[in-house]
Amino acid sequence: MNIAARKQAVHPHITRRKNICGGRSVVAGTRIPVWSLIKWYKMGMTVEDIIREFPQLTPAQVHDAFSFYYDNMHEVERDVAENEDEKNLKAMTK
Repeated sequence: MNIAARKQAVHPHITRRKNICGGRSVVAGTRIPVWSLIKWYKMGMTVEDIIREFPQLTPAQVHDAFSFYYDNMHEVERDVAENEDEKNLKAMTK
């Protein structure tokens, strides 16, 4: 019998708690959501740029956020889209 076991990826620098950022995935010990780091990266920021912008983060934390993104792409992309929708809604109601 050939049973493929799916390994659960471990992301030691990423956490999710209901009372922090609406339960979205964040860098552990911060309130910096993974989706925001991914958005900055997609806008052209390098890892070094992100660390300059968020000096409290280590390279390991940023790379783990990227790793988490690739393991949970649908979830993080949904978070990006939801936050864009919130931003657009706030802009329209001003």
